[in-house]
Amino acid sequence: MADITVYSTPTCPYCKMVKAFLNEKGVEFKDIDVSTDRDAGKTMIEKSGQMGVPQIEINDKIIVGFNKEALERELESV
Repeated sequence: MADITVYSTPTCPYCKMVKAFLNEKGVEFKDIDVSTDRDAGKTMIEKSGQMGVPQIEINDKIIVGFNKEALERELESV
């Protein structure tokens, strides 16, 4: 089973799309709201070098933004 974390904010439409996509696939994930968890936000930036959300971490690989093809590819490989 993949270890999946979604770094998001409540007002981000692409964050909502990522979470809906993962829910449709029946994939369990941890959702971290970086607008309220500043330490997690710093960790996210350190891992990816990017400040934008959503960021999806799947088994230590970072996908920035709602990239459906990259998400499907990564989910198939785990």
